[in-house]
Amino acid sequence: MAARSLTERRKNETRLDIARTAASLFVADGLRATRAEDVARAAGVAPRTFYRYFATKEEAVAPLFAAGAQQWAEAVRRAPEGLSVPEALRHAVTDALAAEDAAAVASLDWVRSLLCMARESAALRAVWADACHASEETLLALLMERVSAVEPTPELRLAAGVASAAVRVAVESWAAGDAPAGGDGGLAALAVRCLGALDDFPWP
Repeated sequence: MAARSLTERRKNETRLDIARTAASLFVADGLRATRAEDVARAAGVAPRTFYRYFATKEEAVAPLFAAGAQQWAEAVRRAPEGLSVPEALRHAVTDALAAEDAAAVASLDWVRSLLCMARESAALRAVWADACHASEETLLALLMERVSAVEPTPELRLAAGVASAAVRVAVESWAAGDAPAGGDGGLAALAVRCLGALDDFPWP
């Protein structure tokens, strides 16, 4: 079990290293001009290793989107038990999206750059859409835990979908502008604002 965990950890580290390399090259050289082989070489892996992890060059940045979704999920899980669902969601986005250190700011800058590129790339938009769908499924599971639900009812599915859409709109709107990552006009504040627009939603 320990050996398997170590192997999985190394695989995840490799995937994330390739993802960061791909994003860096996309920003520096352009998405169209960057080949999967260029990413592999810059990441220090063989092309066959690259294709073992990713089917296309666009898919190589999926771990960066997934990392953000994981932060959001963990923040929802950590939200105090006494909070209602909408309160827990607002608490979570403030926690997950606050740009309080250089690493967080850099991560959000990657997301902004990639989403700007996605406007011109259907393949990259598809990677982002897949990440958003996976995040919604994770949120549904967390909401089920929070309200002690045994089955994913339509109401819970709708709640997860609405909350996920609000955060997605916040991220995309922020990425389309030039506001800083943190502060009153930053991403966390915008996400709270988007969730606040749903105050009349019948949350579970």
